[in-house]
Amino acid sequence: MRAPFNTLFGRLFGLLLVAIVLAHVLAFFWFHHYGPPPPPRAAFVEQPDGSLTPLRKAPRPWFGGPVVPLTFQFISLIIAAWYGAKLLSRPIQRLSAAAERLSVDLDSPPLVESGPREARQAASTFNLMQKRIREQVSQRARMLGAVSHDLRTPLSRLKLRLEQIEDPKLQGQMRQDLDDMIGMLDATLSYLHEQRTSETRHWLDVQALVESLSENAQDQGRDVQFSGTCAPLQVQPMALRSCLNNLIDNALRYAGTARVELADSRGALVIRVIDHGPGIAADKREAVFEPFFRLEGSRNRNSGGVGLGMTIAREAVERLGGHLSLEETPGGGLTAVMWLPRV
Repeated sequence: MRAPFNTLFGRLFGLLLVAIVLAHVLAFFWFHHYGPPPPPRAAFVEQPDGSLTPLRKAPRPWFGGPVVPLTFQFISLIIAAWYGAKLLSRPIQRLSAAAERLSVDLDSPPLVESGPREARQAASTFNLMQKRIREQVSQRARMLGAVSHDLRTPLSRLKLRLEQIEDPKLQGQMRQDLDDMIGMLDATLSYLHEQRTSETRHWLDVQALVESLSENAQDQGRDVQFSGTCAPLQVQPMALRSCLNNLIDNALRYAGTARVELADSRGALVIRVIDHGPGIAADKREAVFEPFFRLEGSRNRNSGGVGLGMTIAREAVERLGGHLSLEETPGGGLTAVMWLPRV
């Protein structure tokens, strides 16, 4: 007997049916006890002098009218509608929260397969999708990792055989090409590692992190300055460090100097990495976030890098729930703007 009410439709239909029946039963009960009495058979009262006086009806109480039963019906239907809306929205909210967790962490726990039949089917389908996505990502990472690893051996042999080439110019060009290929393999493996890594959030003193990165760069003879203050923020520490390192290295590579500015507020922390280099045209600023994309001219492969630094930086910021964009620096150059919400 419980099978028909094990679905979302059955539960909603049963709930509304019970509310309607209950409201009508209450209305019938109320009218039966407090409704207008039937008209009396003797409508007149005989007086002592023999005259007849019309019988006065007893006044009906204020709650004997239709107001109270209609109120019962109205309240019953409101309660049924409210509970029915909760029945409808609860599975959708659970599915939405699970999808949001999945977008941040592929290893997030699966949905609990409980509730009405439709909710269980949706949870089961979602869990199956999550499992297949994990398998595909893992398979792709293993395949690319194996290819990258297997390519190292012939590349290393080629570097050794370069010593037998007598032409110094040709030898230098070939060595540069091999170094570029090895650099691309290393960057690919690093990119795949960033995608696979699921890091929990911790409270971090972002100001201390920026100061540390700036001081480390200055100790290496590089010009990195910082300004501003901020309160601790709940982030993925390694992801944020990787993002800042990539942005600072990018500024130093193309401009020789970098400045990091912190702007804190109640809702978000904004970090700007500013350089005064050649900059990037407005129509190319989104393209640089694509994997292995390199610009022509001063910001190209000859300046270093293989085109993954900005991709890794944006994905790290998005895992933190923020966003990363590029703007033109006043006076010339490029400014990377990182917006991190305070949640």
